[in-house]
Amino acid sequence: MKEQWCLPKALGADFVWRMEDVLDLYAEPYNPLRPQVCIDERPCVLHADTIEPLAMKPGQPARYDYEYERHGTCNLFICFQPQRGWRLTQVTAQRTRSDFAHFLKDLVDVHFPQAEVIRVVLDNLNTHSFAALYATFSAPEARRIARKLEFHFTPKHASWLNMVEIELSVLVRQSLRQRIPDRERLKAVVKAWTDDRNQRCATIRWCFRVEDARTRLARFYL
Repeated sequence: MKEQWCLPKALGADFVWRMEDVLDLYAEPYNPLRPQVCIDERPCVLHADTIEPLAMKPGQPARYDYEYERHGTCNLFICFQPQRGWRLTQVTAQRTRSDFAHFLKDLVDVHFPQAEVIRVVLDNLNTHSFAALYATFSAPEARRIARKLEFHFTPKHASWLNMVEIELSVLVRQSLRQRIPDRERLKAVVKAWTDDRNQRCATIRWCFRVEDARTRLARFYL
């Protein structure tokens, strides 16, 4: 029975290596010259009311009709630096390699210009590669940006290791469970949430260490 819970040896080894790589990174002390950030994105569906909602009154919550109009989709990038309690959000029309490349360029040139290298935790999405930089910018510019970045990929089926997933969950619960009709409104909602979290330096207490993984996920080490 024990063996049926084990990954194939090659896959298990890859899972363990990537997991411990990310966990070791999280355990390092804060270094402003070598910042750690976690990046992810999510699609956002835009919905508009077909009937004007009834405003909230004393003793009565706001009321909405169940019908709505779908106004397409857009994309939300988020970068989270847990050691500082800082996050960056950006709404884009779509999720392409070019959008990802420009997001990385902003990190390097605008938000961390003094960093020697930015250590980036991210999942294995097809756009998450240095190739996105070369497909978007000239080769010298792509190489300049790439030299300031160090990618740390979470294992397949283990995006929970990326702390930004928790931050995205907070964003959805606190601000995105409402009908948002267009991209401009979404930008305003997300910016208000981002500014509030940054002002409070809200962060995550990550308690899962390599030692915990070797005990609680011992089956992946077999």
